[in-house]
Amino acid sequence: MAGTDPIHQFVIYDIAELFTLGGDGTEGSGITFSFTNSALFMVLTVATIVVFLLAATAGRKLVPGRAQLTAELLYEFVAGMVRSSAGTAGMKFFPLVFSLFTFIFVANMFGMVPYFFTVTSHIIVTFALSMLVFLTVILYGFIKNGPKFLKLFVPAGVPGYILPIVTPIEVISFLSRPISLSVRLFGNILAGHITLKVFTGFAVMMIAGLGAIGWVASILPILMAIALTGLEFLVGSVQAYVFAVLTCMYLNDAIHPSH
Repeated sequence: MAGTDPIHQFVIYDIAELFTLGGDGTEGSGITFSFTNSALFMVLTVATIVVFLLAATAGRKLVPGRAQLTAELLYEFVAGMVRSSAGTAGMKFFPLVFSLFTFIFVANMFGMVPYFFTVTSHIIVTFALSMLVFLTVILYGFIKNGPKFLKLFVPAGVPGYILPIVTPIEVISFLSRPISLSVRLFGNILAGHITLKVFTGFAVMMIAGLGAIGWVASILPILMAIALTGLEFLVGSVQAYVFAVLTCMYLNDAIHPSH
């Protein structure tokens, strides 16, 4: 049953077929590119952010209104995060961090709306965001520091005889960053939405199957669902913050590779 199936909410389906590459013209041959529900909500997420920021800053005033104040607080919040984690030099990456934070935050909030799709509940989306950060760190690290970027894998003050042990650990830790960054966001959002759907599913089945008794028995699942809803709003916000903070810390390694 799609109504109580906790996995059904993560299904990706085609909205419109765009074009097909290759194939012999028969159905199923070649690679078909389609506009999916996941793509739709990514577009809606970006559009929401752009429209809000444009509307909030269109008529800037000395005494800001609510929208302008919200946009300014958002700017200062992310700017403070970048400065505290990557220093003043890290402000050149402010557009990247700001874009990642707002995209993940709005996408997570969209996921809390009934019948909306949560794009961050798919590992391919979170991994793509993580690889964007990872490749930015590597490219900027080598462009700015050259071979000195490799000092990142040689912690300062470590005796030479320990380096053969420490350096491989540092390399493995560095290479695992996009995996941990993506799995953390994906896992928290996926698990939270499944748990919430399970408790609401319990309530629906009790009411549908037990009648008046079901209404009484469903009180606990309903209360749990309400509590989990509030928790999911918190988790969505915290995960956007954690992703942005870790991005700043990783970028700091590219700016200052020496430990």
